Amino acid sequence: MSVETFTFQTEVGRLLDIVAHSLYSHKEIFLRELISNAADACDRLRYLALTEPALIEGDADFRVRLKVDREQNSLAVVDNGVGMNRQELIETIGTIARSGSQAFLAQLTGDARKDVSLIGQFGVGFYSAFMVADHVDVISRRAGEAQAWRWSSDGKGAFTIEPAERDGRGTTVILHLKSDAEEFLETARLRSIVKRYSDHIGVPIILDEAGQATATPLNDAKSLWLLPKREITDEQYKEFYHHVAHAFDDPWLILHNQVEGVVSYTNLLFVPSQGPFEVFDPERKPRVRLYVKRVFITDDCEGLLPPYLRFLRGVVDSEDLPLNISRETFQHDPRLAKIRSGLTKRVLDELERKAKDDPAGYETFWDAFGATLKEGIYEDHEHRDKLLSLARFRSTAAGGWVSLAEVTARMKPGQDAIYTLAGEDAGVLARSPQLEGFRAKGVEVLLLTDPIDEFWLPAVGTFDGKPFRSAAGADANLSQVAADGDETAAPEAPPASLDRLIVIFRDALKDDVKDVRTSQRLTESAVCLVCDKGDMDMYLERLLRQHRQLDAAQAAQRILEINPRHGLMRRLAELAEGEGAGSLTIIEDAARLLYDQARIVEGEGLKDPAAFARRMAAMLERGLIAPNVG
Repeated sequence: MSVETFTFQTEVGRLLDIVAHSLYSHKEIFLRELISNAADACDRLRYLALTEPALIEGDADFRVRLKVDREQNSLAVVDNGVGMNRQELIETIGTIARSGSQAFLAQLTGDARKDVSLIGQFGVGFYSAFMVADHVDVISRRAGEAQAWRWSSDGKGAFTIEPAERDGRGTTVILHLKSDAEEFLETARLRSIVKRYSDHIGVPIILDEAGQATATPLNDAKSLWLLPKREITDEQYKEFYHHVAHAFDDPWLILHNQVEGVVSYTNLLFVPSQGPFEVFDPERKPRVRLYVKRVFITDDCEGLLPPYLRFLRGVVDSEDLPLNISRETFQHDPRLAKIRSGLTKRVLDELERKAKDDPAGYETFWDAFGATLKEGIYEDHEHRDKLLSLARFRSTAAGGWVSLAEVTARMKPGQDAIYTLAGEDAGVLARSPQLEGFRAKGVEVLLLTDPIDEFWLPAVGTFDGKPFRSAAGADANLSQVAADGDETAAPEAPPASLDRLIVIFRDALKDDVKDVRTSQRLTESAVCLVCDKGDMDMYLERLLRQHRQLDAAQAAQRILEINPRHGLMRRLAELAEGEGAGSLTIIEDAARLLYDQARIVEGEGLKDPAAFARRMAAMLERGLIAPNVG
């Protein structure tokens, strides 16, 4: 068979360019990443061998070896784990087969020093090898298969695959080092790197040195999570997090506990300080590793933690779960359900403690994972009250995050609901015309920008006895709330001809709106759109249309509210007093323009952009030529 040449996926090509040209200050982390991958391969084969013992026959002792070749200026990381075949090499190293690949590209800044930190977030630490190597060879043989394969690349856009020879299963990663990376051929340097970053790895890491008949492991090879907490340093916790999460950031929160009871287990869980990209994967898969009696089972156990805690990284090791059942069977094991319940309660309790003891740090956490945690408000009825107390929101009364308890404590006398407004950007929402009356009376409104908000709100209904109500709803009634500031000046009465103006507006917009009526909420803007009671929120409707879950024909018509105190409305009302055809045309065009303006403010597209442009041009022309028409 001949050598096959492939081009890297776009995401990989850009990532390699970042790595190869970055000035990363700790280049030695490449070894941490490669050893971590090798240990994972051993863990996966150990599990497969439970049901297929022939896979490890004759070589049951798992290990990772470091081989130095000074003549060839190369360093090799060798394991006897599960290995890869041709297709797995292409898929695992040549592409980033994750839904977050576009998110990865969107995050790139062009600054190599900043962008290199994204490598860890995206879980592709293998490519860190190109920080120290100008060429990398991977020779791998899948357990149970006879054919080995060689993957080769200089990291400049392409890689090759060809048949190879390898004695036994596993993977060998050969790094042909750059001239400025020869330090990684030195025994003392390798020993110190392994001791610092990989001491906790559960398989022996051995340095093959010339002239030595036997090799001593460089690491303790102990399962860190089984050690007493008092024996573990902060540095060891941090490096174990880097290993288990394949991350470059430091953990924000560490939860290390041993539970004994009906079901006994140990957990060592981490909350990252930066949000991993796969948090927003539509499949919402967990990334916590499940072990049974220190044997790795899976890192994809849906029953271990609820989906809204999928940002957690770490391990759970149980003495009570059976080893000899399939991964799928685990999902329905009642013992796993008990572990899930205990872990969920412990995580939420710890988050509650952090929210009280370190509010600023908790806001940082919420910035990264709040949208994910809020999914639990909708899904997890058992822990709903706790999740509501943990939730934080943007609002019109504060620049930072606020809790629901803070919002209810600030409610105005006469206010009978917690008001919300949903959209895509808190800054835009804060300037919405729909909030003008709320600002005038000092009523705080929650600004909701996460799509999940549209689902948990109707499911919850109330908080602390107060119902949630949309500020964009026609039933938002502030008449019982006293206004802030000076109320001595009575509002100017609307013109007598306003009713006639509303009739003309209704007739002009009869196919587009449910009704036209005067507004009590507007103080500055001329018009706004609101939802009738019982109709779907405008933002939710837009989300459903974008995801093709709602046809445009199913969209509810809105109510157009007009501000009778606005100068434009007063002028139009004066025009409505006349019966001339010219005045009627002006009012009808104004009605259409104002309706389109209200749609734009709501983030909706124009139904007929060409007609909007014509009306706008005609209106400007009338104003310039005959400013006193009518």
